[in-house]
Amino acid sequence: MKILVLGGHGLIGSHVMKELANTKHTAIALSRRDGLDLLKLESAAQAIADHKPDVIINCAAHVGSLHYVTQFAADVIHDNIQIMLNVYRAVANVNPKIKVITPISNCSYPGDSLIQKESEFWNGPVHDSVWSYGNSRRAIVAISKCYAMQYKIPCVNFFVSNSYGPGDYTDPNKTHALNGMIIRMLQAKQKGEKSFEIWGTGKPKREWVYAPDVAKMLVTAIDAAPQVDPVNFAQSKSYEIAQTAQMIKDAIGFEGTLVYNTKFADGAPVKQLDDALFKQKFPNFKFTDIEIGIKQTVSYYRKELEVK
Repeated sequence: MKILVLGGHGLIGSHVMKELANTKHTAIALSRRDGLDLLKLESAAQAIADHKPDVIINCAAHVGSLHYVTQFAADVIHDNIQIMLNVYRAVANVNPKIKVITPISNCSYPGDSLIQKESEFWNGPVHDSVWSYGNSRRAIVAISKCYAMQYKIPCVNFFVSNSYGPGDYTDPNKTHALNGMIIRMLQAKQKGEKSFEIWGTGKPKREWVYAPDVAKMLVTAIDAAPQVDPVNFAQSKSYEIAQTAQMIKDAIGFEGTLVYNTKFADGAPVKQLDDALFKQKFPNFKFTDIEIGIKQTVSYYRKELEVK
C-alpha cells in the first residue's frame, strides 16, 4: 500500500517513516519543507490527488511548549483545527476510502482527570494551561467522527501521552516537554551552571512515551480495523516531573542542583492513560523503558547541539 505521512519530518512523523522503511509499504513524507500547506484546502487536496495514498498517517500539528501554546493561543487553535478540517475535506473530495490514522494528545482529556479513561473523555473541560492545543486536539475526535458518519472515511484514532525522543526541535520553546528539559540541562552542563531551574513544584505526574513506540503503533494501525472513538496508547505508568528530571540529570551527568520555582503553576496534577482497552486490543505491544529512551534522546541532542 501507499502511505502518505503528513508532518513526516517532525518528531513522530520521522519515526513513522523509519518504521515504514522496514515494511512492504511505499511511504511518502510531506510537510511545509516540501511545499505542502495544510492551512490551504487546495494544497491538501492536490497532495492527496497527486500521490493517491491508500492510508494517511496525520502527524501534522502546530505545537510547542506550555508557554508557547499560551502565548500564541489563537494561532495554535486556529491552525490545528484548520489543518484537520482541510485534511478530512480533502480526503472526502478526492477519495473517501483513504484510511486516516491520527495520534491525539492526551492533553485533550478533562483537566481534572487523574487516570484518563476513554469513556470519560467528554466529562469536563481541558486544563487551562493547554486550553488552545488541548481543545484543538479534542476537535479531532468530533471532526473525524462527523466525516466517518457522512463520508464513511475509515479512521483510526489514538490518544497519546507526552512524546519524547530523537528527531525533535532543538529550540526548547518549540520542542516537546521532556526533550526541552534535556536540551536545557545539556546547555546548563556545558556552561558549568551550578543549578537547573524547573518551573513548578515537580510534583505533577506525567506519562511519557518514546516517539519510536508511537511510530510502531501508528504503522501497526495500517492493518487495524477502523476505530473512530480513540483508544488510549497506554502503558499505565507515570512519573513525577522531579523523577523525570532526576533521570535526565543521571543520563547527562549534570552535577548541579535541581531547583523548583514554585512561582509558576504546575498544570494538571496527573496525566496518565488507562490501559485496559489498549491491552485488550494490542496485548503484545512492548514499550521502551523510559531510562533507555532518555539515554538515547540525550545522545541525540549531544550530537545536535554539539555539547559534551
